[in-house]
Amino acid sequence: MSSYVIREIEPEDNPQVKKVIQSVLVEMGVPKVGTAYEDKSLDDMYATYDHPRMTYFVVEEDEKIIGSAGIAPLQGGDPSVCELQKMYFLPEARGRGVGAEMMQKCLNYAKIEGYKQCYLETLPYMVNARKLYARTGFEELDGPMGDTGHYNCTMWMIKDL
Repeated sequence: MSSYVIREIEPEDNPQVKKVIQSVLVEMGVPKVGTAYEDKSLDDMYATYDHPRMTYFVVEEDEKIIGSAGIAPLQGGDPSVCELQKMYFLPEARGRGVGAEMMQKCLNYAKIEGYKQCYLETLPYMVNARKLYARTGFEELDGPMGDTGHYNCTMWMIKDL
């Protein structure tokens, strides 16, 4: 039996979620410019995802947020395409199947909302994340889709839902 819970974000989760995302990005050596690190949405993730066809999930264990991910329409893209956004996990969440479970939760939500494809952006050196995406059925693209503003993310993937 797992000791963590995956649930929708609540307003009081905002500070912990921002800390998780930024600490993982720093750990991975991600540039702070042109990536999720500098997104203004990190200040209020609850409000950012409190809109139709959008959601953000957190992984909570022992009253601590240890990971998170969201689904939103692909900005500047086809309305039938969603984007898997800001999926990050602290070291204590890794290697336990949490990522695979979160991925399924997000993709199930996307299907329910009527999306036909799910897009994501990542970096070449985020090897474990890329392995999870590939296992889940994401395929690499030759270039970006939409207008995410994450110009330092140089790998793009998509999955038919």
